[in-house]
Order: sequence, then structure tokens, then C-alpha cells
Amino acid sequence: MVVRTRFAAIAIPLLFHVFSGAVGGFFVWHAFHGERGIAADLETRREMAEIESKLKVVRAEKAEWQKRVNLLRGPVVDRDLLDEEARNLLNRVSKTDLVVILPQDKGQPLQR
Repeated sequence: MVVRTRFAAIAIPLLFHVFSGAVGGFFVWHAFHGERGIAADLETRREMAEIESKLKVVRAEKAEWQKRVNLLRGPVVDRDLLDEEARNLLNRVSKTDLVVILPQDKGQPLQR
């Protein structure tokens, strides 16, 4: 019959618990901080919210441009929009337009 000493009776379960705790701690740490952990999930969700807000802005801008393009296309062309685009492109004004010239600051470029 094998008789355990007092040291072996304490050390073996203690080592087993320490090893089990270390393995469990390893998995818990990686569950929070790992590549696919909770912190990475929160960061991904934050990035997705930021991207979705940018997407809403881009879709609204696209809808506005699509509306303007549709006014220039088709059987009936919006003459006011066509006239405005032609004047902007040619950098000209009509003889009936009122032109207000504002003083320009030296450091700022002229705004249209």
C-alpha cells in the first residue's frame, strides 16, 4: 500500500487547481481581448455604425445628384437648371443678372 505524504497530498491538488486556473484564465483573457473577442466585437460594431452613417450621407448626396441629372435628361429639360449649369461651366453671367462683388480677403480664395 502506498502512503502519501502530507506534502504530496497538498501539492498535487494545488498544482492541478493552479494549472486549471491558468488554462481557464487563458481562455477568458482571449474571450475578451482576442482577435474575435468582446473588445474586437465592440470595435467592429463602432466601425460599422460609423460606416453606416457615412453611407447615409453618400446615399442622400447620390439621390440629390440623381434628381438633378434626371431634370437634365428626358423629353423635357428643366431650362433653369440647364441655364445655371451652362453659366457655371462657362463662368458667364446674363445681362439681366445682378452681380454683387464682395471684397476679397488676401488669405482666402474667391468662393462661388
